Amino acid sequence: MTKAELIAEMAKGAGVPKAAAAKALDAFTGAVGKELKGKSGKLGLVGFGTFSVVKRKAREGRNPQTGKKIKIAAKKVVKFKAGKALADKVK
Repeated sequence: MTKAELIAEMAKGAGVPKAAAAKALDAFTGAVGKELKGKSGKLGLVGFGTFSVVKRKAREGRNPQTGKKIKIAAKKVVKFKAGKALADKVK
């Protein structure tokens, strides 16, 4: 599903214009990003899941084309763990 398709589905489900749904989606993604960048680095939505930031250690990898060893720098990545209600819907 693309962003445009998601906006159309949100607008249909909420009975609002697509422009309002697009604004709501942008506000949601902005709020999630702001919260993950903040001190706690965690956002939980009951029934949906939990977004969190985890630190990935520096490690050694290989270039798949040449086989040469390369260093992969440490970085922070976003992790999502689905909640029970969402996981049950997918089953």
